[in-house]
Amino acid sequence: MRHFIFLTQEGYTFQPNTESNMPDIENLQVLGTASGEDEKKAFDNFIEENEYLLDTDYEDVLAMELKDEKFFYFSLKQK
Repeated sequence: MRHFIFLTQEGYTFQPNTESNMPDIENLQVLGTASGEDEKKAFDNFIEENEYLLDTDYEDVLAMELKDEKFFYFSLKQK
């Protein structure tokens, strides 16, 4: 089984302190993850598990294959 993360460039996100004079950062929004034999089957599984997304204005979705399901957490403030 292969693992994928689904992203979109549509929509907006904001940094935590929106009153600062820091510039906005362009980014991707994570819609979720799913597994499947290939990216199409993983996407079908993703939609089946998250049918509410069909009622949103999102249209373009990017799938990126994940090497595994390990997560590593970092802090920019403790660098």
